[in-house]
Amino acid sequence: MDKHLQAEHIVASRRGLIAGLSHLARHKTAAEGGCGVLGLACNVPVAGRHVVEAAAQMHNRGNGKGGGVALAGLDPIQMSVSPQTLRDAYLIQIAYLDPAAKPEVEQTCLDSFDLLQGYHVPTVGDWRDVPGLALSDALSLSKGDAEGLEMRPPDVWRYFARVKPDSLDRFAETHSLEALPDRAVEDEFVYQNSFRLNREFYASLGEKRAFVLCHGRDLIVLKIVGYAEQVVQYYRLDDVTARVWIAHQRYPTKGRVWHPGGAHPFIGLNEALVHNGDFANYHAVSEYLRQRNIVSLFLTDTEVSVQLFDLWDRVYGYPLEVTLEALAPTTERDFAVLPLQKQALYRAVQATHLYASPDGPWFFIIARSRPDEGEWQLLGITDTSMLRPQVFALYENDDVQLGLIASERQAINGALRSLAAEDNRFLPLADRYWVARGGSHTDGGAFTFTVKKRVGESANQRGWETRSVHLTCADKFGTAVTIAPGQRHVDRARLNPAKVGDPFRRMLQAHLYRTFDDGGPSSLFHWAVERLSAWTYDESAAFAGLLADFGENAGEEFEFVRQALTLLRDRHYDPGDKRRASLLTLWDASLTDLFRLPKSGRLRKSHRRRITWDNRHNLRPPNNGESTLLVDTLGFPPEGDGSAARLLVAAYELGWRHLIAYNWRGGRFAACGLGPGTDGVRVELYGDVGDYAASGLDGAEVHIHGDGQDQVGQILKGGKLVIHGDVGQTFLYGAKGGTIYVLGSVAGRPLINAVGRLRTVINGTCLDYLAESFMAGDPLDGGGFVILNGIAFDEHGRLVELETVYPGGNLFSLASGGAIYLRDPHRKVGKDQLNGGQFAPLSQADWTLIRPYLEENGRLFGIPVPALLTVGGEERSPDGVYRKVEVRPLAALA
Repeated sequence: MDKHLQAEHIVASRRGLIAGLSHLARHKTAAEGGCGVLGLACNVPVAGRHVVEAAAQMHNRGNGKGGGVALAGLDPIQMSVSPQTLRDAYLIQIAYLDPAAKPEVEQTCLDSFDLLQGYHVPTVGDWRDVPGLALSDALSLSKGDAEGLEMRPPDVWRYFARVKPDSLDRFAETHSLEALPDRAVEDEFVYQNSFRLNREFYASLGEKRAFVLCHGRDLIVLKIVGYAEQVVQYYRLDDVTARVWIAHQRYPTKGRVWHPGGAHPFIGLNEALVHNGDFANYHAVSEYLRQRNIVSLFLTDTEVSVQLFDLWDRVYGYPLEVTLEALAPTTERDFAVLPLQKQALYRAVQATHLYASPDGPWFFIIARSRPDEGEWQLLGITDTSMLRPQVFALYENDDVQLGLIASERQAINGALRSLAAEDNRFLPLADRYWVARGGSHTDGGAFTFTVKKRVGESANQRGWETRSVHLTCADKFGTAVTIAPGQRHVDRARLNPAKVGDPFRRMLQAHLYRTFDDGGPSSLFHWAVERLSAWTYDESAAFAGLLADFGENAGEEFEFVRQALTLLRDRHYDPGDKRRASLLTLWDASLTDLFRLPKSGRLRKSHRRRITWDNRHNLRPPNNGESTLLVDTLGFPPEGDGSAARLLVAAYELGWRHLIAYNWRGGRFAACGLGPGTDGVRVELYGDVGDYAASGLDGAEVHIHGDGQDQVGQILKGGKLVIHGDVGQTFLYGAKGGTIYVLGSVAGRPLINAVGRLRTVINGTCLDYLAESFMAGDPLDGGGFVILNGIAFDEHGRLVELETVYPGGNLFSLASGGAIYLRDPHRKVGKDQLNGGQFAPLSQADWTLIRPYLEENGRLFGIPVPALLTVGGEERSPDGVYRKVEVRPLAALA
């Protein structure tokens, strides 16, 4: 029987399942909002406690009404089964909202199974002992942000089972499925059995007594009314290990929501899905599924999402690329530049399934078990609208490989930080971070991390040895995502700067004193990076420690060292055989040591004052000689009246003009609310700075020493914003003025609806929709503009050109003013990418306008103007490198 006929028989076999179920009614939807989603995949088992910190840092993306986790690649010993049972048996977990329903459920819905193992999933003694953030101290979150569980989570029973042979034979004969492989028939039996159980014991419009949490192989799902971190705590998952984890904060935003059944994740068969976003065509997708005898019982958009995936992947047997195309179709210019063969395939997929493709904005994370292939997968998929934030990351260190996906970069770093605190093989920073462009011809907007057993390796009692498992990453088209070879991470277990000899230390001290007296931090930085490639990790750590000790007390020494270490942290240079993430970890640690009070506990000169969560009530105006306020943001809630952002405002109002806030863990609104006319104020931000940083800025100078997240610089009016890394979605939305510099790239939809005198330099690229509805007047007459350089740094700190300065198909869409200056020496950006703009010659007046901004860009980031004008080893004239995109006259649009 061919695959098409197999699929038809499976779909037909489900007709009786939905008999009597009414068509989906249109209900008032839950309030929309941003969910927190997280996923990680690792070739070594990862314990649940490491998911906790990352999930808790996205606590403000949840609402306590729904939280859940899924895990795949389990430990058979922890599951109390053999490796063979874990691989072959279905792991069925049933949530009993009414414990009295258990005998009836087992008699009516599990009678057709051979039960190989069954037990109650362990929990804490009393659900009321699970506070909202019992972990608040460890996670540096405010106790005031803690909320206890609202209701008792369901009792969960875990069953390992196979369908009885006679039951399977009758099922196959009844539905004409005899020609299917035995496993395919058994998969469908399990799927339909769970549907019947849910319909009878939970059915959204009926009595809710029990429902199936999961029923696949080597896959667990648990969810409650609460937060994701509470799931881990209540069901005692802190020490439970898995190769793949996903987590979700909040409940669905479409359909009628029921708890805890309405919480994410939702299941297909061997996959679990969480998502952030909502569907405009939720009802249309539901009708598409109903035509194929699939009905949503929990009435949520997340449920239909995973139903689509299971239909296309398991029932129709589509290759993963085809399933991804059906979910997030390639359109417009991206479709036109695909190879002709791929265009033909995608055209057929879209003709068949386009009206079932979820119409976003949305972002999916899927945990997937593939036991027959000996692998587990973590998938991240984003739609074409790019309105839901997403970040991917990859970390590799010898025999350890880790892939991560999250709504926020700070959550990724939270997981890494937790792992690094226990295991020296991990660092608190990844080797590589990136964002996806949905439906793109470049990466397809989807990435898959696959954890797989190496061919020929034999299993041990836990499945197989760590060294026999490896992780790979690939985009939608199968192109591998890798870390450049030839460099190694620091061995933290053996790092010993104390063993560095006296001659080396004397050399460091001599140049440190020399540059402090004459030369400054920049001179010390340049001296160090000229030698850093040849230094060992011990020597690099000795240098960092020496700097921190030198800057410990007096004001001038402190600022000298802070600037030198900050340059080492912000700039790109050749690290030799050392990984950049390892060096950044050393510099960050030294900066944190520097920002703490001296070991003596007293300052010789009171040039600075330090505020923490514990002494926040001691905030006061600066005394004579005090110039800098240090704020350790650990312990502050991520937003609200008690947040670090509000304390910075209070400090400014008391007279502090140099504010350094460090140890950010995703706290929002940093440098917001300072008010108008704040010229002369400088704010330095270190750590994982959260959303909305520097929004509404009007005069102050703000530096983010690292990457920015989403909605940074919204409605910015004036001042200077410098981001020493990448930045996320909807950057500078509605901004009106100021000068902005970004070392790296920005995600989708920056500068939408921006107006006025906004001047922005972006050294990397933008995914798409740059300067949509830009209304910034004539740049040659005081209006605004954007410079997009399309460059990056390689692993040895060398400037390299990106494949294209702008990959998207919507540049300057519907703009009515302003201009974009593209560094595009090879003229790769075409007219088809402009939607309301046109190319114009770069005049001398244009170059005179933008050159000072490029020179300041060079001062900030070490990117000299001559380097920008050099192409293929030869320096060109400005008009041979830069192109101007201006507003197309209205008449031309008619």
